[in-house]
Amino acid sequence: MMDDSTKGWAYPARELDPAEISAKLPCMPKGFAPFTFVDLFAGIGGFHAMLDHAGGRCVYVSEIDREARQTYIRNWVDPLPEAHQPIINTDITIATPEDGPVEVPAHDVLAAGFPCQPFSKSGYQRGMDEARGTLFWNIARILEELTPAVVLLENVRNLAGPRHRHEWDVIIQTLRELGYRVSSTPSVFSPHFLPPSLGGTPQVRDRVFILGTYVGPERAMAEVDVPPTVVRAPVDGWRVQDWDVDWILDEDSTIPNLSKYQLTADETEWINVWDDLVQRMWCARGTRLPGFPLWADAWIPERGLDPIELDALPRWKADFLIKNARFYDEHRDIIDAWKKANRSFARFPESRRKLEWQAQDTASLWETVMHFRPSGIRAKAPTYLPALVAITQTSIIGSRRRRLTPHEAARLQGFSRTFSFGGQRDQASYKQVGNGVAVGAAWHVFRTHVERDASDLPSRLVRAVLGAPLKPTGEALAEAALAHELDLRARLSMTVAG
Repeated sequence: MMDDSTKGWAYPARELDPAEISAKLPCMPKGFAPFTFVDLFAGIGGFHAMLDHAGGRCVYVSEIDREARQTYIRNWVDPLPEAHQPIINTDITIATPEDGPVEVPAHDVLAAGFPCQPFSKSGYQRGMDEARGTLFWNIARILEELTPAVVLLENVRNLAGPRHRHEWDVIIQTLRELGYRVSSTPSVFSPHFLPPSLGGTPQVRDRVFILGTYVGPERAMAEVDVPPTVVRAPVDGWRVQDWDVDWILDEDSTIPNLSKYQLTADETEWINVWDDLVQRMWCARGTRLPGFPLWADAWIPERGLDPIELDALPRWKADFLIKNARFYDEHRDIIDAWKKANRSFARFPESRRKLEWQAQDTASLWETVMHFRPSGIRAKAPTYLPALVAITQTSIIGSRRRRLTPHEAARLQGFSRTFSFGGQRDQASYKQVGNGVAVGAAWHVFRTHVERDASDLPSRLVRAVLGAPLKPTGEALAEAALAHELDLRARLSMTVAG
């Protein structure tokens, strides 16, 4: 395992042994688990994957979406002996009545990727009373009655933004009233900040994590000067530009119904025509396309722009029109020749006559990762991908001339190659992955919290979490990912030694 004392790769570190990295926890006695957990708003089991990795036993699952629940059960419940299977709940509000006992078993860790709803501001109480009527209140009811040792919550980054400051204050105040020591500063983290050996994956997915340790209301209200569990930065000196999207891809020959994910003739033509412009720019100018959105319909001489019309437009749009006009003036010879050679371009849909080049010095559009967006075709370098979302804007892998499959998207979230969606429709699978929790990021944040608060946590929980392998993602990445990291570490170590 990686030496936890190593703060960066600028210093020699003990070489990682692949066999050591993949080592498993010692076998526990049959039926024994060092800690138990509940998984609320569980989705397809991102929290389950990493808590199971530490030897935890799930005793309760709540997920309202039927198809997501079926995926969860298929992967995490059905493989268990019946006596060890958790209770399955379909609506957490039924199990957490305002007047009556909470119908959730006792547990050590409560994990929840809860939806964020606006809270009532009547009275500005910023506590549990104000959380009433929201799904966070149902979490609070469980914490109030059962006081698990650790609470682990995950939400979109905007929860910690200025527009949701009130909601954030309510959550933090409520947790403290219930006896949980929490930081007022959000822990924002993304899986692409982690190296492969620690469970990272090539996806930019900033999420807010709220972690609390039960210390009782008196201490929780007094011990408020707590730093965030993690900071938003690469871990152990990992260079995010070293990610390679190929590390999460399947071989095309192994993909059932491959044609479903391959580009259509029209899509191929859109890319070919735009790539022709990329190549002409490289050949004639020796430069890449600019980073601002290219709107081909706005390619006119700058002198043709009407200042009065520009003044009437939003500032951002006027700015783009001016930049596109200047781009045309500077490269008119290339653009006119390109349009003449690609007359079909004029018949492209409006959104496909726009290109957002964010691929730096990538040589060809076909070597980028693309997204067909309403705002145009967006091209990025084939390192790490933007966050998976619940709507359909699936990444297109230019080198493969196809879209990312649901199976590959699941691995981008840190699930193993054995994870299965069964025979459900792809649209549901993409949605479930887009709503999911990144396993590696969640594990890193949770493990860091347990290590920091070890003196206030049950020793069996601490031993299990800190004794588990640092990498929770199993076969999520190709072997080449770890090999690249090992090689990079070795070269850096030699540089320092020299």
